[in-house]
Amino acid sequence: MKNIKKVILGLGILSAGLLSAQNSQMTNMLKLGVNGGVAVPSSNASANVGVDVAYQNLVTPGFGLGIATGYNQFFGKDNNGYSNSDFGVVPVAALIRVYPKQHGFYFGTDLGYGFITGSKKVAGNASVERPDGGFYLKPEIGYHNEDWNFAVQYTKVFTGDKGDLPGQDYNAASLGVGVSYNLPLGK
Repeated sequence: MKNIKKVILGLGILSAGLLSAQNSQMTNMLKLGVNGGVAVPSSNASANVGVDVAYQNLVTPGFGLGIATGYNQFFGKDNNGYSNSDFGVVPVAALIRVYPKQHGFYFGTDLGYGFITGSKKVAGNASVERPDGGFYLKPEIGYHNEDWNFAVQYTKVFTGDKGDLPGQDYNAASLGVGVSYNLPLGK
């Protein structure tokens, strides 16, 4: 518990320092966010929650490039007699965003590789091993201003047929919502 308090205090001090340095000409930012959704199609998982961390550079006022990572926890569900295991996804991705106006609608995607973590078995009562990861895609559309982004997003790790069980395809995908806060880093 003491370590958690130290981490929260450290993040608070870091955030205060970053926020005090902001001005209207910021082009580099750190995006910190949370997301949640329902698994689609929902054969081996029911829902997910996660955190997002990204760095973005506004190449032009309406176009941003960067890198993205985070963690998404998928909750396994019982299906076709299988007791599916929970698993996590850690993406390492390129971030692409288009901002048609200074405030309002935006769209973009994250593209990269999603590492799948957790139990090595797809289900507690099956011997099939889960995939280690695959191509990661997270398109999103939403609303933005200088400080906040609110989005509807689809998250998918393409695993091929790895992890499939008889009567059940392995799936690491969700449809959900996310919110992130922009911490300005300067020009």
